[in-house]
Parts: sequence; structure tokens; C-alpha cells
Amino acid sequence: MLLNCNDYRREAKKCLPRMVYDFIDGGADAEDCLRRNTDDLARVTLLPRCLRDVTLVETSLTLFGQVWKSPIALAPTGFNGLLRPDADIALARAAAQAGNPFVVSTAANVRLERIAAESNGIRWLQLYVMGSRQIAEQIMRRARNCGYSALVLTVDVAVGGNRERDTRNGLKMPFKPSLRTLLDFSLHPTWALRFLGQGAPKFANLENLDETEQSPELAHALGNRQMDRSVAWDNLKWLREHWHGPLLLKGILHPEDARRAVEAGVDGLIVSNHGGRQLDLVPSTIQALPGVLSAVANAIPVLVDGGFRRGGDVAKALALGAKAVLLGRPVLWGLAVAGEQGVRTILETFNAELLQAMTLLGATRLHELNAGNLATSKC
Repeated sequence: MLLNCNDYRREAKKCLPRMVYDFIDGGADAEDCLRRNTDDLARVTLLPRCLRDVTLVETSLTLFGQVWKSPIALAPTGFNGLLRPDADIALARAAAQAGNPFVVSTAANVRLERIAAESNGIRWLQLYVMGSRQIAEQIMRRARNCGYSALVLTVDVAVGGNRERDTRNGLKMPFKPSLRTLLDFSLHPTWALRFLGQGAPKFANLENLDETEQSPELAHALGNRQMDRSVAWDNLKWLREHWHGPLLLKGILHPEDARRAVEAGVDGLIVSNHGGRQLDLVPSTIQALPGVLSAVANAIPVLVDGGFRRGGDVAKALALGAKAVLLGRPVLWGLAVAGEQGVRTILETFNAELLQAMTLLGATRLHELNAGNLATSKC
């Protein structure tokens, strides 16, 4: 019986080839940061308030003028097409049905326009900047034209993290499977049969609107996380010329960067260490969150990702001061096991767990989760 996202994680390990499972499950170097994300969250505990009328508990959130069912969004995850064809469509549809936003990655394997046409929920665009800025400008223009409402610039990938699981499995671009990998694929026939006639997933949004062939150099750069290292604070002005909606920075950990983002007119921050997949030396996101919040001083909303495995974990982040939480691996485990339905189940479970946690904590609205609920001041 699959009751929570960790159950789905175990099932995903069974149904995916090792290379694919390790790609979504692994972290950088010794994976200490990956473990800190979950371990530090587990050390945060909350104090309930009793004898409160919790007949009606409301989990909805309004952010940038849009209403979310709960303070949970799907984090941008790339190369989802490794799990199953049209994975990005399944994620978008499941998010829309659950009432939670979906942040579409530059490294999606389905075109932005098709995701928009086949789902009707809240969609944000996550942006990587590689090589020629014209590619980024084209992607922003296309996203704007088909209704993506916010832009998320990832700022922690000047160079790719040392993901040893991927190296051991030979996962790099261009991909050339070894005999061992092909054997592993054959041992997972249900996964392999989904790809008959499909071909290998491509980075669909590196192609032009006329669907001319994508640049091999750009595909190589994106697949191996080789980004434009010259992107700096001054480039936010360039982004503003091409994106007039909300702009968020993802990958903020340092309070000084948070202060500078506010001064630069950024609309929101996402405290993130890339799921422990970039620099293994950094703190967990729940540990970094208080410093960023203090630096921002309520000027702009602060979101957070990394290590969230229960709806109760979401309550912890909100009590610390975060506005919302982004989920990465949990929804991918659901996707791997049961496709769109698996993602819906994961989101429904998180939403139900958050509702239960709020009820037992005596909070009827999200803003009632605050520092007064913290039994531990820090992790």
C-alpha cells in the first residue's frame, strides 16, 4: 500500500532503470547536503495551540494575484522525459487539477506551448541562460505569449555539480548507453515499452517556433549544466526588458544576496540548494531560511524547496516564515510509479497532511502558522 511519498520512492526504485532512478534521487559529491535537507527538517518541531475553533481550516494562498489551493508548487525539474514520455504534460495536468502551480523547466522535454494548451493551471517558467542570450529571450517571449505568469531565474548553476551517480551510470550528453545500461533497460520492460517509437527525449524548448532542429551545442550545454557564467546582478535589467511579470530568483542561500535582490527590485526569492545536487558544502534550505527571511524583512515573498516529504514539513516552513514550498523529488516518484495519477495522489496527500497538521496545531489560516508555533528556534 502506497501511503506517502517515501512509499512511492521505494516503488520508483523498483520500476525505473538504475540510471534513471539515480538521476532523480541522487545529489552531489557525498550527498551530505541532500541528507541535511531532510534531517534538518526533521529536527524542527512545532507546538500546537489548543481549545481553538478549527471547524473550518483554510489552506489557500494568494500570491502575485493568483489563488493556490495550498502553499505548495511543483518545482522545476529537467529531463522528466526520462521517466516516461510526455512527463511534463502529466505534471502540468496533475498540478492544475490539484490547484497547485507548476514551474516548467527550461530543460523540459515538451514545448512550452503544448504544456499550456493541454493544461489550464498556474504555470511559471524557470530559466537557464546558456550561450547566446537570444535563446533565453526567445523562450521568455514564447512563455509570455502562452500565459506563463512568473519567471524563475535559477542562479546556482554557474557550473554543474559533481553528481557521481550520473557519472558512474554514464549519464551525460550526448548519451551513449553502455551494455550494462542496455541490460538494465531490458530488465524494466514496462518502462522501456513506453518509449517504443518515441526516441530519446529532447530539450524541446531549445528549438525555434518553426521546430527547426535544436543546436547540438546548446543541448550538450543544458544536458551537462554548462551555463553562461557571466550572468550577474546587472543582467537583471536585461531580464526586465524581456519579462514584465513577477521575477523570482531560485538558489538564494546567503542573506547578503537576499538583501541585494530586494534592492534590485526582484519580486520573490526561492531558498534552494538545488536539492543537494550542486554544492555539497552548503547548509540545508531550512537552516538557511531564517537568515534570508531576516534580510528580506517582509519586503518580498520567500519560498523554499529541498527535503520536503510531508505536509507537516510544509507547516514547519510556514511557521518559520516562508510563503510557500516547492516539491521536486516527491512528485517525480509519483510520476514514475503511476504517471499523472501518481502526481495527483502525491499532491493530494501533501495537501491533506497540511490540512491535518494545521487543524491539530490550532491554525485556521496560513498566517496563523508563525514563530509562536516553533518548539525549536533553529535546526
